[in-house]
Amino acid sequence: MEIELKLLLAQQDAPRLRAHPLLAQTAQTAPEVLQMHDIYVDTPDLQLCRHQAGLRVRQVDGRWVQTLKAGGTVSGGLHSRHEWEGDVPGPQPDLAALDSAIGRKQPIRALLRQDAIRDALQPVFTTRIERTVWQLCTPQGDQIECVLDQGVIESGADGVARSVPVSEIELELKQGQAASLFDVALALLQDVPLQLGHMSKAERGYRLAAPQPLRAVKAQPLALDAAMSVEQVFLAIAGNCLEQVSGNQDGVAGGEDVESVHQMRVGLRRLRSALGMFKSLLALPDDLKSELGWLGGALGEARDWDVLAGNTLAQLNGEAATDAAALSEAAYAQARIKHVQAAQAVTSARYTACMLGLQRWLQARTWRDSCSVRQVRRLDASICPFARATLRKDQRRLVKRGKRLLHATPQQRHRVRIAAKKTRYATEFFASLFVARAVQPYVGRLSALQDELGWLNDVQVADRLLQQLPDAQADQSAQDGLRQHAAFVRGYLAARAQAQGSDGRMHKAWRRFKAARLPA
Repeated sequence: MEIELKLLLAQQDAPRLRAHPLLAQTAQTAPEVLQMHDIYVDTPDLQLCRHQAGLRVRQVDGRWVQTLKAGGTVSGGLHSRHEWEGDVPGPQPDLAALDSAIGRKQPIRALLRQDAIRDALQPVFTTRIERTVWQLCTPQGDQIECVLDQGVIESGADGVARSVPVSEIELELKQGQAASLFDVALALLQDVPLQLGHMSKAERGYRLAAPQPLRAVKAQPLALDAAMSVEQVFLAIAGNCLEQVSGNQDGVAGGEDVESVHQMRVGLRRLRSALGMFKSLLALPDDLKSELGWLGGALGEARDWDVLAGNTLAQLNGEAATDAAALSEAAYAQARIKHVQAAQAVTSARYTACMLGLQRWLQARTWRDSCSVRQVRRLDASICPFARATLRKDQRRLVKRGKRLLHATPQQRHRVRIAAKKTRYATEFFASLFVARAVQPYVGRLSALQDELGWLNDVQVADRLLQQLPDAQADQSAQDGLRQHAAFVRGYLAARAQAQGSDGRMHKAWRRFKAARLPA
């Protein structure tokens, strides 16, 4: 299993990296410079890519080497993939040699055995890279290969010549602890502006050969095992949340995709909920907690304006529709501004440091340094008792907060909504430990309750934003006009929220949840 960290840098910053004192202090030998030419092959309909695999043949210093990468994960810039490599006589892959090297249980082996696949392989794109390699040894004795790649990816598979530049660093763990990768990266970041890289050259090449829009990444189901310890499950949950956060980074960085902002924010909220769930056993350092709050704020502002413009105002009809239409354009303008600010946040060195710091904390498990003997025993205990206790506690908290739900203030309803959301996240985290037919109805009723409470919360957010909206206009007459429209819509929404709070739907959703059986 290959474990590497990928970081992007501007081409003009490469000299700063080469001169970085860390490389001079930890490199075991002088850097090696290689000229590489890679040929990536696939079927015309990109079957290998569809199965999350990449097959290349590389020429380096007159030698040909084939490499197959498949499966694995990307979390916070840390790439973990299966890799098989070997010499070949020329620029064509040797599938027989790969078949011998791949384990029998690997799905990619069966795919490459299909005649329709083997016979259809052809070049899809190429890369031409100058690679500089440093072999590092940290003070703790960890062996890390630091690679600077600069060059170009080229494709003309459909008759249209396209290219994209490459300027990136790869830190690959050769021996030792994965946490050391993040120590090196954080040290380099102090002097060189870096961004986390989430796409391999193969992924970038495929996007070049077959252009496609970036898609928002939703949370993937967790597959937990009852034999896992509490600590192992925490690491699995945190990694799953970070995959969702980092998977939407490029979409948010584009500055326009509404769903990427939403899903990245959901991933961050899931992570913060998970940290709260395990806080009696491990605590996130205050500096990282503060940085997560900063990132959540940047994403939250963009999301709030998206919901106002694209959902709350868009749903209004009747007399309010005219006033809502007048407000929508100004609200969309504010949403675009907040999207630009969110894009600036996720492409900043501050975001990079935050994600690297989180991953380093997870890899090093430094919380054990301050754990009591009792806490260590609980971390090492099997997960099922902890999961059942957590779900029971979350349900009790939600039921307690919801006792006066029908006559609650907006602030009290908000606390119920947050409790419902945390209960749902916890249930989804632990879902694979319980029988599906018990989990699904429970989550369904929680979701229905959240939907009812969510609209009422949207109204409260809309009220706050509509008060701010006129002041964002430069022209005084525009301010006066929007203020008048906003006043009417705020009143309309308040009346509608009051009616919805008493029309029986929320009461029904609450009664159905209370009657639901806890999966645990």
